[in-house]
Amino acid sequence: MDPYSLYLPGILLAYTAFLLSIMSPGPNILAIMGTSMSSGRSSGLALALGVSSGSLCWALLTATGLSAILASYAIALTAIKIAGGLYLLWLAYKSFRAAGSRHDIEAKTLEGKSLTPRGYFLRGLTIQMTNPKAALAWIAIISLGLQANAPLWVAAAIVIGTTFFSVTIHCIYAVAFSTKPMVRIYSRARRWIQGFLGAFFAFAGLKLLTTRT
Repeated sequence: MDPYSLYLPGILLAYTAFLLSIMSPGPNILAIMGTSMSSGRSSGLALALGVSSGSLCWALLTATGLSAILASYAIALTAIKIAGGLYLLWLAYKSFRAAGSRHDIEAKTLEGKSLTPRGYFLRGLTIQMTNPKAALAWIAIISLGLQANAPLWVAAAIVIGTTFFSVTIHCIYAVAFSTKPMVRIYSRARRWIQGFLGAFFAFAGLKLLTTRT
């Protein structure tokens, strides 16, 4: 079988999981929204690039770590998939719960005085790197696309692709949410978005838990 056709479905599934995960307004996204609204588009973009850089660091750490483990202990893939699958099911539960909530999203402004673009970049990097949930999220994302004995290019494709999506979409958030009307539009669609995310995370989690290694 062509190696590209063998690994491409998993890579695309990892891309999809990552893209949908950043559609859900977590603390990082809310910080970008709030910063763009209160301190301007350039500050929001600097913060977005910092968050994206932190995401790249987590992707590299997770991909190289899992690749090294799988190279020595292929059986470890079972434990990794179980952990990733359970985390995705937890995300599905949270998404469905958020979809049923009547509370709208609330953009958050970073505490403290206004920073320079470099300061906002470093703040975004720090926020992402100190987020304990990021490690679990990346284990789930990488394990969706990484199989036992997978060549190095598979991990590289996941890291490069998700980094491109991270920079692009976080910057779109910074530009779009520099105006308050966009927050209101996003709030109106919030329940539908969260419901869709819950369905996908449930599908991906069950896929990880039921797919044979």
